[in-house]
Amino acid sequence: MEPPPPPPKSDIEVKIAQNPNPSPIVDPKATDQGPKKGGDNASIEIEIETKGSDPTTVQPPVRTGSKKNVHWSPELVSGSQEPDHSSYPAGSNPYIARSPPETTDASLKDTMESVKGALGRWGRKVAEAAKKTESLAGNTWQHLRTAPSFADAAMGRIAQSTKVLAEGGYEKIFRQTFETDPEEELLNSFACYLSTSAGPVMGVLYVSNANLAYSSDNPLSYKNEGQTQWSYYKVVIPLHQLKAVNPSASIVNPAEKYIQVISVDNHEFWFMGFLNYEGAVTSLQESLQDSGLRSV
Repeated sequence: MEPPPPPPKSDIEVKIAQNPNPSPIVDPKATDQGPKKGGDNASIEIEIETKGSDPTTVQPPVRTGSKKNVHWSPELVSGSQEPDHSSYPAGSNPYIARSPPETTDASLKDTMESVKGALGRWGRKVAEAAKKTESLAGNTWQHLRTAPSFADAAMGRIAQSTKVLAEGGYEKIFRQTFETDPEEELLNSFACYLSTSAGPVMGVLYVSNANLAYSSDNPLSYKNEGQTQWSYYKVVIPLHQLKAVNPSASIVNPAEKYIQVISVDNHEFWFMGFLNYEGAVTSLQESLQDSGLRSV
């Protein structure tokens, strides 16, 4: 067996020659002894020889100066702590800005009281509106139930509302329906029923500064000398002839509310099925008081 061929020679040969006079080992704890001689600066020389060229000796860089001792500060090597920004003055940190409150305790208390008052007033208004809505819904239901026919009552109320819009309001209808003085002024009008011997009659009760007047929405039939005739049912009571206005309700069904009107000659008229019962009671009682003051 033949021996393996020798490894190929490299084009670069590296020779490491040791310095015959190496520098002695220096204790790192020793103090600075001054600069060393030039021969002690390097203990190893590297010779790089390239085939076909002169060997070149590369000297390592020469260090100058004396040895330095490093002492670490205990504050640096100790564990760092989170800085307390709250203790910094406002000017030491550009990201922190402090300003005094815009309102004092007294003004803040006044503001809170104002807000409370506004919320309280708003709550009362909402409660009153809800109560009025509930009352209106109940009055509307009772108004339609008072008629002999629920459907006829609903259609009659729609027809009356259309008539009011077409005529231009209750003021014009009032003056067209009744004989009025130029100085007479309509104050209020209320949709309701008038109790008659033939049953409740749907109509409108008008309150002016001179009279209390009622007219049915539709003409009623009656017999006259054996013939059937049609006429609107009307009632007119001058305010100075009013004696009493008495609101009342049914004992069996409190939702059925009435207003009794009595004249000075003791004629009684019963009104019922108001869409706005509370408003009608207030208006009639005020008219009675005004008439009493004028008569005195």
